[in-house]
Amino acid sequence: MSRINAHQSARSESVDWLTPPEWIQKLGPFDLDPCCPYSMPWRTAARMLTRDEDGLATNWHGRIWCNPPYGPPKIIEPWLRRLADHGNGIGLIFARTETRAWFKYIWPRASGALFVEGRPHFYNIAGERAKGNSGGPVALLAYGAANLEALAASGIRGKLVVLNSSSLTSIAPQTDR
Repeated sequence: MSRINAHQSARSESVDWLTPPEWIQKLGPFDLDPCCPYSMPWRTAARMLTRDEDGLATNWHGRIWCNPPYGPPKIIEPWLRRLADHGNGIGLIFARTETRAWFKYIWPRASGALFVEGRPHFYNIAGERAKGNSGGPVALLAYGAANLEALAASGIRGKLVVLNSSSLTSIAPQTDR
């Protein structure tokens, strides 16, 4: 089983791959990261929980940053369900839009998704950028109008798709970055 906040690649020896710190800077601040690795060279939220603290069983509060552990759907889906139920945060997952998780917790419940241009490079637990890219496309998921606005204003290159029109406030009809 992969570690919390891990990104996996068949070519990689490590299971701990961290979100690019510039994304956190552009999207934050966050109140809680419920699935943080044991070793983290930068902050993702005011409160950061490791696997030992069981982020799924902990009370979530405020604005959430959720980069769930990667693996089979049984590992990812509880995090997406929890984020959708909480309704205030941004998640990062692979853009496998045909999967059950997308049809249960993203398409009908998220405010929007930013499909990131290209395949990003993640970082190891020492804070070094990986030589290889993520191996697949990723999406940043917004739950709540403020988080949809944060994606739109982030400057992260990609295509923003509004999924829930009731989340629209001051967002332009279409955002290409």
